[in-house]
Amino acid sequence: MPAAVPRASRSRTAAAVPATPVAEFSIGELAKEFGLTTRAIRFYEDCGLLAPERAGRNRVYTGRDRARLTLTVRGKRLGLKLAEVKELIDMYETQRDTGPQLRRFLDVLDRHRRQLEERLGDLQSTLDEVRAQQAAARRLLKAKARVAR
Repeated sequence: MPAAVPRASRSRTAAAVPATPVAEFSIGELAKEFGLTTRAIRFYEDCGLLAPERAGRNRVYTGRDRARLTLTVRGKRLGLKLAEVKELIDMYETQRDTGPQLRRFLDVLDRHRRQLEERLGDLQSTLDEVRAQQAAARRLLKAKARVAR
């Protein structure tokens, strides 16, 4: 993903302290960067995954929001539920010890892997059945072609 260029700077205190740039993004910028719709980003906001600031009627997303969106998209790509993604992201923000987060992440991934393997087994069984039906239909067609001669 391309690096974002900060759109605005804010200072911590008066002019005596140099301004610290804070990356800010519009909803449109994030939607374009992540290949999402603005509606999806607003949905993630409604789910508590993002918490943009407001500038009038406009949403202003920070680097924190962008990082959370990155993790959300990654979690969705892995097939995790949004509730699982939120739980994992929130855990990283509230505690310094990453041991519990990593164990929870492994538990979530393990459960998800087992579900995928089960679905893969179901798909393989269905595929085997389709192949068997195809073979049976081909045999019937050959038999009909011999009779017709």
